[in-house]
Amino acid sequence: MTGTFWALVPAIVAIVLALITKEVYSSLFVGIAIGGLFYANFNFEGTVIHIFQDGIVGSLTDSYNMGIIVFLVVLGIMVCMMNMAGGSKAFGRWAETHIKTRVGAQLATILLGALIFIDDYFNCLTVGSVMRPVTDRHNISRAKLSYLIDATAAPICIIAPVSSWAAAVSGFVEGEDGFTVFLKAIPYNYYALLTIVMMITMVLMKVEFGSMKNHELNALKGDLFTTGEIPFGGTSDDEGNDNGTVLDLVLPVVVLIICCVIGMIYSGGFFTGTGFVEAFSNSDASVGLMLGSFFAFLITVIFYACRKVLSFKDSMSCVPEGFKAMVPAILILTFAWTLKAMTDSLGAKEYVAGLMESAAGGLVTMLPAIIFIVGCLLAFATGTSWGTFGILIPIVVAVFEGRDATMMIISISACMAGAVCGDHCSPISDTTIMASAGGQCNHVNHVSTQLPYAMTCAVVSCITYVIAGATKNAAVSLIIGIALMIGTVVVLKKAFGTVEPDTKEE
Repeated sequence: MTGTFWALVPAIVAIVLALITKEVYSSLFVGIAIGGLFYANFNFEGTVIHIFQDGIVGSLTDSYNMGIIVFLVVLGIMVCMMNMAGGSKAFGRWAETHIKTRVGAQLATILLGALIFIDDYFNCLTVGSVMRPVTDRHNISRAKLSYLIDATAAPICIIAPVSSWAAAVSGFVEGEDGFTVFLKAIPYNYYALLTIVMMITMVLMKVEFGSMKNHELNALKGDLFTTGEIPFGGTSDDEGNDNGTVLDLVLPVVVLIICCVIGMIYSGGFFTGTGFVEAFSNSDASVGLMLGSFFAFLITVIFYACRKVLSFKDSMSCVPEGFKAMVPAILILTFAWTLKAMTDSLGAKEYVAGLMESAAGGLVTMLPAIIFIVGCLLAFATGTSWGTFGILIPIVVAVFEGRDATMMIISISACMAGAVCGDHCSPISDTTIMASAGGQCNHVNHVSTQLPYAMTCAVVSCITYVIAGATKNAAVSLIIGIALMIGTVVVLKKAFGTVEPDTKEE
């Protein structure tokens, strides 16, 4: 089964089960168990050892994964502190007087997501903790908030030159100036660009479709969750110190951003003489976010103590509470990482690489669209964008290097766009899990409501890649793609109507 289609079966089973049963933990574990059975050739002892020792323990002892878990826990603690200090409550009061409509609340969420472009994990959790009180007040469903968070996380990071994603992509382009290639690829990154266009257009036109429309209609009646479950602790901004101010939320967030940027360039060797851009390219997001979040936590504890809105004892009481709030996200992440380990051990990468190399000899003009589709499927099945970059980008470079530089750039963009698209659609994607945590939304609800939106954008993006392969012109292709995307939203509005509150609610 190694190196064949069977290598992808565990992930496919987990994804299908999660969407059918609406229960993510058991679905992921079933997928992991199937991967273990395949790897051990149905030997009981070998299966158990592979699942627990190589899979779960191996994932949790990986230094990168553990750094992300530490970052998650510290961020959960800081969110709990911001709530207890009254910062979230004060920001909610401020937003109530400055953000008057549902459209305004959604656009503010998108804007904040666009401003926090350093890292997708950081983006998801920070935007969620800051904007959740605002969207709740305007009766925006948690599913819609999670979509807005997810659609401004990876799509923004993948077109931001100074981000952990730019660093990752640059590292996969061997034999070329990775950072220059990344910059040239931005105008061709159609899924990321068109997702932003689609999101803003739908917010302005008040269009919803699929199960998201049902969630939004229920939210207008006061039910933000639809399925009744209040996940991730259900923390409320109505709790906390009445003496808190907006500064008690804004300052910790700003400090967190600054500390995480410093942490990332530190991990890239900036303080030992490496240039800023090169340090970012060489940075380790796990180390940078872990160190940055820890020092931001220390500064926040001192700041609250000086402001007398949160004593040292109260700050420490937030430590276990913040940890508890992040347990669901950590558990899903651990299972997702373990499932990836199962598919890796079965040779999923080698199987897909073989498919891509055989496809490279076909119609060259269609290759960007083919690469986009393969990237979507691979990221969907494995739940990892960066893993998809690592598989597909070296193949594309090998095919086009020294032959057609423009087609190489378009195809690398197609790799990146396909990876982000598949990542968006996949229930086992870490970024999707983070978006659920940020919006405090049931994970399966987030996936099922986002899937129709992501697929709609994927179809338009694929058509745009066909045009790009034929024209090799970034501007022409992008203009056509944007026109197609806006036209699609207009058609959806005519087909499904709008979701609008009563005038008194606006």
